[in-house]
Amino acid sequence: MKKRSALLLSSVMTMSLALAACGGDNAANNAQNGSAGNNEAGDVKTVKIFQFKTEIVEGLNELKVEFEKEYPNIKLDIQTVGGGADYAAALKTKFASGDAPDIFSNGGYAEMDLWGDKLEDLSDQPWVKDLVPLAAEPMTKDGKTYGMPMNLEGIGFVYNKDLFTKAGIAETPKTLSELEDAAKKLQAIGVTPFGNAYQEWWLLGNQGISVAFAQQDDVDGFIKGLNDGTGSIVGNKVFEDWSNLLKLTVKYGQKNPLTTDANTHLAMFAKGETAIMQEGNWAQTLVDNITPGMNIGMFPMPINEDAAKNDKMTVGIPANLVVNKESASKEEAKTFLNWLVTSDMGKEYIVKKWKFIPALSTIETTPEDIGMLGSDVWNYVKEEKVYGLQSSKFPDGVTQEFASVIQQLIADKLDVNGWMEGMQAAWDKLKK
Repeated sequence: MKKRSALLLSSVMTMSLALAACGGDNAANNAQNGSAGNNEAGDVKTVKIFQFKTEIVEGLNELKVEFEKEYPNIKLDIQTVGGGADYAAALKTKFASGDAPDIFSNGGYAEMDLWGDKLEDLSDQPWVKDLVPLAAEPMTKDGKTYGMPMNLEGIGFVYNKDLFTKAGIAETPKTLSELEDAAKKLQAIGVTPFGNAYQEWWLLGNQGISVAFAQQDDVDGFIKGLNDGTGSIVGNKVFEDWSNLLKLTVKYGQKNPLTTDANTHLAMFAKGETAIMQEGNWAQTLVDNITPGMNIGMFPMPINEDAAKNDKMTVGIPANLVVNKESASKEEAKTFLNWLVTSDMGKEYIVKKWKFIPALSTIETTPEDIGMLGSDVWNYVKEEKVYGLQSSKFPDGVTQEFASVIQQLIADKLDVNGWMEGMQAAWDKLKK
């Protein structure tokens, strides 16, 4: 890990792990949230929220009811496009059609630059001083903060601890050969090792491939080289290693991975039909909904025999909530964002209902709150064994192109070299 990342991560370790007491002074919250949220008679304004995290829709709608009780002059219109849908394309359509949202999701880095002319500077908001540095980085530019990170999120292999124990797997694999050995042991007890949702573009072209970028010796230098033409994916050893992991999951996975969606692989896993799936700690609530109390955990995705390099979890900010600076309701939008992270109810939903790892040091949590998956991710963060999620640094639209080329590799329509050439062509087509 680069020294800069290590310094940022050291600040994360200062976050408290004590549960915040319920109750609180709503009047104090109202004062902090500013005049836009007062309850005096006046015009009612609507704040349109357009976001992509499908797993929080129910909670957002419940919070909408409570927020509107406290702020009757502000109405929330919450719309979600996520899962397998293309949120980025839907957002562009919103703006092009004159139906621009007041709050929307942004991944930061290159995506922040892409939407830079629409983003309100939020540096003066009261929650900014409480951001964990790791979480603040993607939406910080020239010393200014342009988005509120929703949470820290880990991505890797979610596994069934009971099936691992039954198969005699004592430790989580840290090398590709150890992963294959574990897969063979799972097969020996009649369990399909991997459930692969390789129909999903985001799982392959956004989250999965991030590991091949993160394990480069100089990630940002490698990406710069791709952009200026001095670097290449073709012939890159780390990408070749990543393709070996992909092929291993297919070899020891269920039939028809290219027609398996995320809901299906979640159901197979939660029913004990498969033992491992590529997911993130957001899967905790999804698995709980199917099989409450399931004994599960997470480990990083190993791509070669370098155990030290492989034993780092991909952790990033899945989404930041930003404010449209051209919005007629931007002050009301800021009021809602402040309420979300300062009100007792908002904080409780963040850690208890959504099981998020908080991005603000003022939101306290416990391992029981965030679940087994969140706790495993948090342990990697505390130990400073983390790779950042790299996909927000990609050219706009390239994640879908990557997924298409990766799916051709899975279908044996391309060999590894042809796959790397296809990945390079996708980047070259869409880079600025």
